[in-house]
Amino acid sequence: MEKEIAKELDQETVEKILAFQRDEITEYHIYNKLASRTKGVGNKKVLKDIARDEREHYYFWKNYSQESPRAKRWKILFYYWISVIFGLTFGIKLMERGEENAQVTYSKIISIIPEAEKIMIEEEEHEHELINLLEEEHLQYIGSIVLGLNDALVELTGTLAGLSFALKNTDLIALTGVITGIAASLSMGASEYLSSKSEGNDQALKSSIYTGVAYIITVVLLVLPYLLVGNYLLALIMTIVVGILIILVFNFYIAIARDLNFKKRFLEMASISIGVAFISFLIGLLIRVFIGVDI
Repeated sequence: MEKEIAKELDQETVEKILAFQRDEITEYHIYNKLASRTKGVGNKKVLKDIARDEREHYYFWKNYSQESPRAKRWKILFYYWISVIFGLTFGIKLMERGEENAQVTYSKIISIIPEAEKIMIEEEEHEHELINLLEEEHLQYIGSIVLGLNDALVELTGTLAGLSFALKNTDLIALTGVITGIAASLSMGASEYLSSKSEGNDQALKSSIYTGVAYIITVVLLVLPYLLVGNYLLALIMTIVVGILIILVFNFYIAIARDLNFKKRFLEMASISIGVAFISFLIGLLIRVFIGVDI
């Protein structure tokens, strides 16, 4: 039956099937490669299961194409290293998002090959369920990371903006920003520890560490422009740009890893940080004018 259908397929349909095959065997190698370096038993099993499904899909399509296309080596290396650097969940979900357009093509193929519907269902549901079984420690503490990152962005962009017009000296602004940032990160980490502890969280210390580290990293990135350039206004503009980039990258990561709305989260976080920075900038200007501080 399959061979009879294969003979009746037009060239366009065969090319689509070959594209499916190439994607399936490529993903088989990606999942297999990731499984070989994964230490956790649970994650290793999930990756092996997905790899097995991809290989089965490849052979299913081979029955119709009668060909054996090779995997895309560049894609294997790209998603392998993305997963190694940014985590399994992010790398795999980013790869799966890139396949959403394939679902439209699948629906067209089903009218010619009804058995393909089973493959489409597995691509949409089964693999998605398996991916959600992946366990990564840093994703369990994403709330703590958000707390440290968000507070650092809002507080420090506001502080640096206010200091920029109050002091007009990049060295003094950087020094004050670093001292303020480190003190705030320690305070924030301690608050997160006490809060988590009061809620009966056994991992309160880890939560506080994630919060504090996220805060300190953000502080360093935001203060850096004041150490690199001598003009305080240019440094402030660079700091705001850096802040927006941090928000952009972080929210893109979270949107992919947690299947959240990227645009909504990005605009909300960016508007708060920029709004606070603008208000603090005006406060710094008013203090300088009315108090008459001149450094």
